[in-house]
Amino acid sequence: MTFLGMPAGGGNLTGAPFPEAAREALGNSQLRRNLAKATGTIRAKRANVVGELPDWEALRAAGAAIKDDVLANLDEHLVRFEEALTSRGTHVHWARDADEANRIVADLVRATGAREVIKVKSMATVEIGLNEALAEIGVHAVETDLAELIVQLGDDRSSHILVPAIHRNRTEIRDVFRRAMPGVDPALTDDPRALAEAARRHLRQKFMTVDVAISGANFGVAETGSLVVVESEGNGRMCLTLPRTLISVVGIEKLVPRWQDLEVFLQLLPRSSTGERMNPYTSVWTGPTEGQTSHVVLVDNGRTATLADPRGRAALRCIRCSACLNSCPVYERTGGHAYGSTYPGPIGAVLSPQLTGVERNPTLPFASSLCGVCYDVCPVAIDIPSMLVHLRDRVVAAKRTTPESTAMRALAWAMSDARRWRRLVRLGKFGRVASRHVPLPGWSAARDLPTPPQQTFRDWWESR
Repeated sequence: MTFLGMPAGGGNLTGAPFPEAAREALGNSQLRRNLAKATGTIRAKRANVVGELPDWEALRAAGAAIKDDVLANLDEHLVRFEEALTSRGTHVHWARDADEANRIVADLVRATGAREVIKVKSMATVEIGLNEALAEIGVHAVETDLAELIVQLGDDRSSHILVPAIHRNRTEIRDVFRRAMPGVDPALTDDPRALAEAARRHLRQKFMTVDVAISGANFGVAETGSLVVVESEGNGRMCLTLPRTLISVVGIEKLVPRWQDLEVFLQLLPRSSTGERMNPYTSVWTGPTEGQTSHVVLVDNGRTATLADPRGRAALRCIRCSACLNSCPVYERTGGHAYGSTYPGPIGAVLSPQLTGVERNPTLPFASSLCGVCYDVCPVAIDIPSMLVHLRDRVVAAKRTTPESTAMRALAWAMSDARRWRRLVRLGKFGRVASRHVPLPGWSAARDLPTPPQQTFRDWWESR
């Protein structure tokens, strides 16, 4: 086993500052309509199926406890997982960061002589920018998940953890297929069945001819060395079984200790993500199939650095269900591109800055109203609002002295003494009135300053 150290995360985890990107998204009324319709539908379905379970809160607590155990003993679980994988014929590789993971996968693909690979949905490969790295060595990666395929053909970026093309409506998808899908019927309509059939015909030829597949995994079982993929279309099963070489790229936090633990997560995940009682397809593989070569690349990319923060490590409990995105009022209006990271929404606002370090993602912890709905719907009870406040504190601490920080320090000094504060408040009448006429860049641009009262509460109380 190679020592992983505590590297910062790289790849597709940073982008334009959130306020700039969000301002552009807010000007797109079609985007807002698409998002409101999609997230509203998923929210309602989730609420119905979660309400069916009388022990939902107990399941939620169990999920959080299992993931906390994984994080507390991650080194032991990883060693156990590696031993189980190798005993069943799988080759295990360790990657400290995105560059190293891409280099390992590129070498494995190059050794097969393949010029094309098929992929089953994997956020880890999007996180590390694998498609771009393969393109540099002349290998084309074909996405087989329908939403990922739409994003790829549209030369676009994912905007949602579960539904990467959530920002597109049916007419836009039809136009993408007509423009970029080889051999598609020019008279293709925007009927969902027609669109699905067009994608199915396109992908079937890839499944039957491409000999290298790259997958992710929703879970890895430490005691058996099993990997689990849950999905809705069956494309994952085709990817995992047909190609002669299978390369799985997995974040090191995806483990569960025991096979029995899947019982909890296979109830939590589908209800929280798609509002279904169970996933249409759950694929599990323990070692390669007959005649197949199997590799697993375990990726750190900032995860051990996140683990080192006791107030932020719970973000690694995330099972990528997207319930927090579908409930967040900020995400519903800005969409996922505004977050500039593979991981958008509330979980992205805490996970991305921790993976990269807050210095490289200083605006994301402020991309929230702190309403708390993300915590309420999280199936593994990640307290995202408290983490956001913690990360905001780290961002401020990492900054140089600014007029705002100087003003806040002065205010803290004044408020730390009762008599000092009383004198300041009585002297503050002029200041409160003057503040209505003094520009406050960064504050007044996004906030309405209230009209100052004519009398302080203390003065009113003493005059009674």
